[in-house]
Amino acid sequence: MTKEKKSIKAVMLDMDGTFYMGDVLLPGALELVSFLNEREIPFSFLTNNSSKSADDYVKKLTGLGVKHEDARVYTSGDATVDYVLREHAGQKVFLMGTQSLRESFLKAGVCLVEEDPDLVVLGYDTELTYPVLTRFCDYVRRGLPYLATHPDVNCPVLGGYAPDIGAMMAMVEASTGRKADLILGKPNPGIVEGLAFKWGLRNDEILMVGDRLYTDIMMGKTAGVKTALVLTGEASRVDLQNAPYQPDWVVEDLFALIHKLKIAKSC
Repeated sequence: MTKEKKSIKAVMLDMDGTFYMGDVLLPGALELVSFLNEREIPFSFLTNNSSKSADDYVKKLTGLGVKHEDARVYTSGDATVDYVLREHAGQKVFLMGTQSLRESFLKAGVCLVEEDPDLVVLGYDTELTYPVLTRFCDYVRRGLPYLATHPDVNCPVLGGYAPDIGAMMAMVEASTGRKADLILGKPNPGIVEGLAFKWGLRNDEILMVGDRLYTDIMMGKTAGVKTALVLTGEASRVDLQNAPYQPDWVVEDLFALIHKLKIAKSC
């Protein structure tokens, strides 16, 4: 075992397709949580979905049997809040997002305004209204700093897909001629940097576990974290053949990941 694989000091976990599928825990899910707690390895669940707050996902996880103290969730919305607090402290924000996302910004002390903002933030707004979209585009045209929580074009829903924030960004760009100045969520490294800062760790001391090559694994590679692909969700071994971003580990499920981590810690 290489020295590289002995330096895992924290774990980031994707949720749907990695830890659970719909309303069912995937094999090894609770066992992985117990293992990480026993080894005192900090971990957090990650999601790009900024239409919901971390509290919404905590309810989902605890409903599936995860202890409340273990249901630590970090969303692309949280990463955006942390970035705004670090890089735009005290500035006024116009937010296009759900009420749940608005509450996350307000709870953190970010000043949300309807008029005369210093920057604009686009979240996955499933409560979008045309007047809000129009005002958002007006501010983007003025040249204000423009942040987006994540780039997903579609969001999986029961029976298919719903247009996600990537589709909204395309609409804003068509209207204003501008792309977002910064996107925080997967596969971009902003969400990793937010957690690394909280943990006080270097990126290369963190393991990202996910089921998607073009978000989870790509983000890990661009952010300089170690990566583990689980084959319980979207990606298959066939997909690996031509993937530009290759994971450090490929495991059948989270039970197999526990085995990998045991070997890594014992060598």
